[in-house]
Amino acid sequence: MIEVSDGRVPYVAAWSGERRLAARVVRSPCGNGIGYWDETLVDRDTKGVLWARVESRPGAGRPLFGEVHSLRQRRVMKRLLCQVCAGLPDRGPDGVLWVMPDFRGDWPRWPDGMATYDAPVCMPCARTAARLCPGLRGGLVHVRSRSHPIVGVRGVRYRPTPTGPVAIGNAVVAHDDPAIRWTVAHQLVRQLNQCRVVEPITR
Repeated sequence: MIEVSDGRVPYVAAWSGERRLAARVVRSPCGNGIGYWDETLVDRDTKGVLWARVESRPGAGRPLFGEVHSLRQRRVMKRLLCQVCAGLPDRGPDGVLWVMPDFRGDWPRWPDGMATYDAPVCMPCARTAARLCPGLRGGLVHVRSRSHPIVGVRGVRYRPTPTGPVAIGNAVVAHDDPAIRWTVAHQLVRQLNQCRVVEPITR
């Protein structure tokens, strides 16, 4: 977390001075997916998923609270860290703490079974997340999850064409979906299970 004149900046927030690095997407040599024409070992994770290239210069320029930095999001989701301070998230008998928009009307037992690319939080940072995250301004709740496995990624899907791969839009793609081979990942996704919703917190 970085301190600026108007408050604290969450660890996962992108900064205006962090550029997306050039990466030409091509069809992989085996023909059943995509890669970069100048691909290196660091472009893929241990599951073989291709990741977006982006500079990591936290503090450069101004914070973009509505945007998430791909590499920092991936780190906190993989290691299960707080999205605001990158420390350990709050953990209790009912599970790990998430702060989420209140969508309890979406389905019974929400958010059980829901995929999320938002990382958990520690209790001291919960109010900071509520104050700074644009996606939480319509109402929020605390959610405790006892089981939250990594299940896939969120990224840009591609499809093959005679002239090369063409982007067809953003999607959440499971690791066991063949479409993962045609996806440039931007964020890791976990599935929240065995959830308990706590009453909305106030700012």
